[in-house]
Amino acid sequence: MKMFVRQAIVAAVLLAVSSFEANAQLKIATVDLRNIFDNFWKTKQAEAVLKEKASELEADRKKMIDQYNKLKGEYKTAIERSNEQAVSAEEREKRKKSAEQKLGEMNELEATINQFDRQAGSNIDEQKRRMRENVLQEIRNVVNMKAKSGGYHLAIDSAAESVNGTPILLFNESPDNDLTKSVLAQLNETAPAGRAIPGAAAPKDNK
Repeated sequence: MKMFVRQAIVAAVLLAVSSFEANAQLKIATVDLRNIFDNFWKTKQAEAVLKEKASELEADRKKMIDQYNKLKGEYKTAIERSNEQAVSAEEREKRKKSAEQKLGEMNELEATINQFDRQAGSNIDEQKRRMRENVLQEIRNVVNMKAKSGGYHLAIDSAAESVNGTPILLFNESPDNDLTKSVLAQLNETAPAGRAIPGAAAPKDNK
């Protein structure tokens, strides 16, 4: 499916190029989307939030694991006590029921831990997906604005790779058409005070 989508994108770009060549001079901008995404302050902020959330979930899980290990130890002790021949049969039966109760608590807690793992993983993945979509949309809005104001007909991701893992953009005759630094600088203008701002000193676009 991914291969089909990438092939379709390449085909669309080639079609657009050939169409413009027939009618006018095509002006193409490039952006290093990976660079922008990685150095956008909101990406780093979102990653910090995700990391903190993951740490909280791990702390909650550790508490449950500690409780499970405690029950496991109590169950082992209860089994050993239920087999002591020095006590009456009635007492051994009482201890056996106590051990069975501990085992039931262990099974319930194990199921709870398994459910917690599934839910926690799903929540983190969903939060990460939303974060990525929101950040990429904000980046795209700035790229679109920069490209339009610069009179470009297309903006191509210079960091994109083919299905074989090779670069799609192999040659760029005019580095002045790269909007990466200026896009990143504009995105990071809203960074909180005291935060490092990659690209803040970027030169203006060639418009």
